[in-house]
Amino acid sequence: MPLHDHFRLPGSRLPWSSLHTGWIGHLAERVNSHLPAGYIALDSVRIDGGLEVDVGIEEEYDSIPGASTSNGGGGTAVATTQAVYIPPAATGTAEYQFPDVIELRVSSESEARLVGAVELVSPGNKDREVKREAFLAKCIDYMAGGVCVVIVDVITERHANLHNEIVTRIGGPEALHLPEEVSLYAATYRPIIRKKKFQVDVWVNTLKIGEVLPTMPLRIVAGLFVPVELEDTYVAACRGRKFLV
Repeated sequence: MPLHDHFRLPGSRLPWSSLHTGWIGHLAERVNSHLPAGYIALDSVRIDGGLEVDVGIEEEYDSIPGASTSNGGGGTAVATTQAVYIPPAATGTAEYQFPDVIELRVSSESEARLVGAVELVSPGNKDREVKREAFLAKCIDYMAGGVCVVIVDVITERHANLHNEIVTRIGGPEALHLPEEVSLYAATYRPIIRKKKFQVDVWVNTLKIGEVLPTMPLRIVAGLFVPVELEDTYVAACRGRKFLV
């Protein structure tokens, strides 16, 4: 099945968000089928700034944790078993929108050490500068930790080229840059140390609407690579959502 434009008819009958959610799941399943024992690929999706809430973050509330607020007479009484620390007023408040996350992460099961990641670019990742910066910073940080990163960009409604920005930041030669008119691509960035120098090997393929998708390499450990089969998993995601054009 050739790649469709999921922002214009007929491709828009399968919206990008539904496609990406299914696609990253199929990618995780397919990558897992190639991984050696001791490694696992797990997908994660967070769109439109959703927060993964844990004990470190919570909604604002009026009551004090561990306090009883009822005195039985309609009023409020605070009774605690220990002193409650109340911080001073905040110096200020900043509002931040976190970047979209549509990725699979490959980790070693014994150490939970991240070794590889596949990122499906969202419109938000290519939108405002602050979101682009957050996405780029995450990818560069992965590489700095020795993680191989694959980026897939099929977003036609935004024309920022994140690949070119990454190549600039890692000091890649001009030959690795895509032409300005190209905004759809798949790229792999494999960090490696050669002769005591930190380098990043880059594979990049231009994507085009109406053409099949490539298979990209994902390094797991040392010289071991597994295929990231974009075409088969894209087809599976489309068919699973009754998009059969």
